[in-house]
Parts: sequence; C-alpha cells; structure tokens
Amino acid sequence: MPAVRVVRVMKSKTKRTTGTRKLRRDVVGGKRGNGHALQAQRKRVRRPNPAKIRMGSADPSLTGVAGLLPFGVFLRRAGLDAQLSAAFDELKSGDAVVYPMGAQMRLLIDACAAGEQRVFGLEGLASDPLFVELAGGTVPSIDTVYRDLTRMDCLQNAKLELILAQRGLDALKTTRAERVHCDIDTTVEPLFGEQEGAELGYNPRYRGRPSYHPILAMVAETGTCVGARLRPGDVGLGNEDAELIGAYVRRVVHHVPAQTGVVVRIDAGADCTQILRALDDVPGALFIVKARLTPDLAGEVMMAPGWATMEEDADGEPLVQVTELNFQRDEWTQIQRRFRVIAVRRRDRDTGKQIQLWSQLDFSVQVFITNDTLSDPWDIAQDYDGRAEIEPRIAELKNGVGIAKVPTSHFEANHAMMLIKLLTHNLMRAYAVATAPDLHWRGPWLSRALIRVPGRLSRSGRQQRLHTPPASRVHQIQRQLC
Repeated sequence: MPAVRVVRVMKSKTKRTTGTRKLRRDVVGGKRGNGHALQAQRKRVRRPNPAKIRMGSADPSLTGVAGLLPFGVFLRRAGLDAQLSAAFDELKSGDAVVYPMGAQMRLLIDACAAGEQRVFGLEGLASDPLFVELAGGTVPSIDTVYRDLTRMDCLQNAKLELILAQRGLDALKTTRAERVHCDIDTTVEPLFGEQEGAELGYNPRYRGRPSYHPILAMVAETGTCVGARLRPGDVGLGNEDAELIGAYVRRVVHHVPAQTGVVVRIDAGADCTQILRALDDVPGALFIVKARLTPDLAGEVMMAPGWATMEEDADGEPLVQVTELNFQRDEWTQIQRRFRVIAVRRRDRDTGKQIQLWSQLDFSVQVFITNDTLSDPWDIAQDYDGRAEIEPRIAELKNGVGIAKVPTSHFEANHAMMLIKLLTHNLMRAYAVATAPDLHWRGPWLSRALIRVPGRLSRSGRQQRLHTPPASRVHQIQRQLC
C-alpha cells in the first residue's frame, strides 16, 4: 500500500487583503480596478487586438505636459521670471539676442519639472506644442543651451544659489513646528567622462572613479534645499567648510519664526574644531554632530559608568543604553569651548560601521557632540536619528531631478545645472504646498500628478485654451489659478 502524504493547508485569518493606502489613481484622475465586480460575474479581462484600432488624423495640438501651464502661472505670480531676468539677462545683451539668459533658465526649469534630467531631453520636448508655446514659440537647439550654460561663472552661480536658497527658505516662514532641523551632508557623483573638476576621492561604489563631491543643506520639515555647492571629488568635509556651513545655518535661523528653534545635524565629517565653533557661534541654533571614535574617545566610552537602560528585550536584557561622558577634546580648550558628549550603545543595530569595544558585550556604539545643555541625553540621541531622512532626500534629488547627471565638461556650467535642478525641486515643493497640500509625495510622483498630464490646445478667436481630463488635479488647479 503506497504511503499517504498529508498536506496541511494554512488558512488566512484575514478575510480581505489589507489596503496599503498607496493607490494614487483617484488623485491623478484614473479609474479604480473593477476586479471584484467582474469576478462576481465570472468574467475575465481580454486584451483587444490592437490591429483593430484605427489611427486617426494627426493632431498637433496634443500635449503631454499640461501641468506646465498652471505651474508657469504660479511661478510668474511668485516673481521668478522677473527675478531670473534681472539677475542673468546681463550675460546676453544686444539687439541680436534671441534667447535671453533668464528665459533659458526658465526653459530648463520647465524641462526639469517635466522629468527631463539632461539638456538633451529638450530634443523630445521640442515636439510638444505647449512646451514650445511656453518657451516663446521656439525651443533653442541644445548647442545654444550648452553654450549659455558655459556663460555661468562662480559669481553668477553664487547669485543663482541665493535664489535657490530663498525659494527653499520661504517655506519656513509659516511653519508651526517647535523645532526645524537643518541637515547638512555631502554626496558622491561618479563621473564617466573628462569633466573639469573630476578628481579621485571618496567613492564607495565606484572605487578609483573620478567624481564630484557636492555639499547640500536640507530642511527636514519642508524637504527643501537651502544651500548647495558643487565641489571637486577630492574635497571632503573639513575645517575649510566652517564658514560655508555657518552661512547655511544663519539663513535658516533668520527665516524661521521667532519662537521656533533650529537644530543642525551633521555626520562625523563635521567633528572638526572650526566647524563646531562656527555652529556654536550662530545665535539661536543648536547642533548635534556625530563624533569620530578616536582612540581617546573610545577609551572613555569603554570605561564610562552609569549607563542608563532605555530599551529592553523580552528577557529583560538591555537593548539600548545611554550615558553622558566627561570628555573634551584638546582642540576644544584651544578655542575656549566646552561641549556635551553623549554615548549610546545598542544591541539592535546591525548597520553601519561596527566597532567592538567590550569583549563580553555585543553592543555597537555611537557618540554625539552637542551644545544643547538642557535636553535629556536620550532625547538628543533620538533627535539625531531623524537625520537618516536626508539619505532618501538626496536619493530623490539624484533620481527625481538628476543632480548627479552633468551636461558639459565645464565645472561652473555643471554647477549651474545642479543649482537649476535644485531650484526646480524647491519650486515644485512650493507649488504642491500651495495648490495640492494633500499630496505628501516625493518629487517624481508630484511630477506625474501635477505636470506630466495629457491635454489639448485649442484656439477660439484670439484666445488659446488648454483642455485637460476632467478628473485630473491639473484641471482643478487650472481653474483655481486661471
């Protein structure tokens, strides 16, 4: 008699799949799936034969970026067009100028908002009637745009960076948060050509590959960029960046409401005497900097008494402990400063650099430096943990607007393009807050919902009209603004 195999069937306790709350068709004007109704009717979907669908006549009035119209209305009312013209039109003067410099920058902003991360993307957008209309009736050749980008020098880029910062800081004026966090970080942009300023430096993914090493300042609560600078790949974070970082922090402190605190969070690269002094010199700002675990500091952590347990496991064993160290670096005494040093050790942390300080314990250690003299040590450590948000923010900037993609071999031209992309990011954030405050989405999805929407241009008499799908968010914003 053959053996009988018994199979136990596990029954799910849930009657219906839990919703993820990530369905976004309703917002962008799409129809929900009708699967349940069709299932009740015992019907299945059948794809039609595409050969039976006949092509109609060509329609040159169709556009795929209908959202650029209300976006342009919003930016013009915000004074951006006039601001760019006043700042940069001097770079191209004379009666023979066809494409003013301010108009070229607005062209690139529209292209970035539409999802094009390279100048070459203008070749595709040049076939879109709305994009062409907003460009002034003609889209310049990409060679002209490349040449115009090379007109930018360090002085012009400094002016552009101020405009970028202003648009990012405007979001702070109405904040209701008790504290805002300014996260400053650097990132690596690997390069695969012979660009000016491409140098060998820290590059964990493409070792030995030349790169750029920009520094960015982001506000966590608004998701906007308030400072940026493109740097060669062999430049790291150090004492020479103290003045620049101090300027970024002063911008944020100056623009927040009177009762709102500012906390600056930076990784171990800022554990430099001059940077710590620059941060401490900003009135109204606190900082939390991750410390470099030097031998003297590691020894202090190993011998530290009085570890307070913050979290325990199921067996009552400590998972997270915190203590305040009686430690000061020798360099701090030279600048007559004294900072608090907080140490946190964890057994639940398995990412990042792991250093074993205790042979009988499997704790990983983090140490923080701060000028916050009032907060509890555990609150300071938890506050720094929120800095992890800057990593996906930078990834959004790289993947959403393409700050890691450089257009030319000229360093200042590449710097200008990076600033234009970051400015576009800030403008899209401001536009979403003003017209669609319920959309708490990342940049690529904001572009899908608010910019990359189909439409049709029509002309009645001397009036042009843009027609969009009735359920699209662009249709609602267009009626609101126009």
